[in-house]
Amino acid sequence: MNTDFFSPPRYFAIVLAAGKSRRMGVCKASLPWLDGKTLLSYQVEQFLLAAIAPVVVLGPHNSDRQKDCPPSTKVIINPDPSQGKTSSILTGLQLIPKNVQILVISAVDQPRPTAIYQKLLQFQISNAAIITAPTYKGKLGHPLFFANQALPYLQNIREESFGLRQIVQDFYPEIQKVEFDTPVVIADINTPAEYQRQLDLY
Repeated sequence: MNTDFFSPPRYFAIVLAAGKSRRMGVCKASLPWLDGKTLLSYQVEQFLLAAIAPVVVLGPHNSDRQKDCPPSTKVIINPDPSQGKTSSILTGLQLIPKNVQILVISAVDQPRPTAIYQKLLQFQISNAAIITAPTYKGKLGHPLFFANQALPYLQNIREESFGLRQIVQDFYPEIQKVEFDTPVVIADINTPAEYQRQLDLY
């Protein structure tokens, strides 16, 4: 891991982990993943290995999962995650410095290996797009990488105006799309069946 990026960090990732995981039935952040890690600790580790500093947004119900985050991770609690994913993004933005160069937004149920983050990061750096996103067979995936100039738009998102989806829609023609040959980049783990399927793929 190149620790030079952390003096101070230039790249940050907001990891959204405050949801109630109703369809899963158990807290997604605590789900067992690879090599004895939880889904949350795996996500955080992969970002750190890509020299991206994680900011984890938890809820009151799973605030104990801070134990899955190493000291180099920033953790913040969304006091009312029932207000939707947008509220967690806005909560996470409180810990993002205004001079951040690149911001990644990802959900805890979207685990990706370090290599995917590294490739997207290099494309974002090289092309200076306002948004960089992975695709698989033309389908837009996650996570999304945002340039610094996107921060004012992110800070003004609202749940009633479709949050992050509205920004993607508004800037869709300008998104730097990076094609991958793996469906991992479009995976979302929302149900026990999907969790097992993704675990088998990994």
